[in-house]
Amino acid sequence: MPILGILASAITGNLVTDAYESIATTTLSSSASSITFSSIPATFKHLQIRALFGTAGAGSAYIINFNSDTGNNYSYHYLNGNGASATVGASTSRAFTIVTDNSGAGVTTSPTATVIDILDYTSTAKNKTVRSLVGFDGNGSGDIRLASGLYFATPAAITSISFAGEGASTLAQHSKFALYGIKGA
Repeated sequence: MPILGILASAITGNLVTDAYESIATTTLSSSASSITFSSIPATFKHLQIRALFGTAGAGSAYIINFNSDTGNNYSYHYLNGNGASATVGASTSRAFTIVTDNSGAGVTTSPTATVIDILDYTSTAKNKTVRSLVGFDGNGSGDIRLASGLYFATPAAITSISFAGEGASTLAQHSKFALYGIKGA
């Protein structure tokens, strides 16, 4: 038997579908200033948020807070590109970690898509790292962003995550958010 056949026969379970488990999903029936995933179980290695959302009102960014902590316990950095130029930025001692710039459009016209990973969310021995990939197509314009953040409050398990617009931004009607647990060894 070829080596690959032997290795494949030793694998049990579905490696793709067994790795992620849905924890919660929400679709906004009207615009909202924020959404919160709470009572997050401590049974996974990492968390992932997948979202498709739009904006309502003016604002500059969409942000994340953990455990209702709005103290200056976050930092972030990002690389942003729009097809014509690239920009970078960073900030420390913030009241949030940043996820994306404002797409300036609704869900049905130019939705923003994002995948956000929150690593080692149950650890009480280390700070939390967040990484995200975000983008939108504005029908001739667009934006893509790679970002990472750090939550450097006293290490504690993350039990709630809030996703909100910074400033006057709100999340548009029909925005969709899904929280997944990622299994690990």
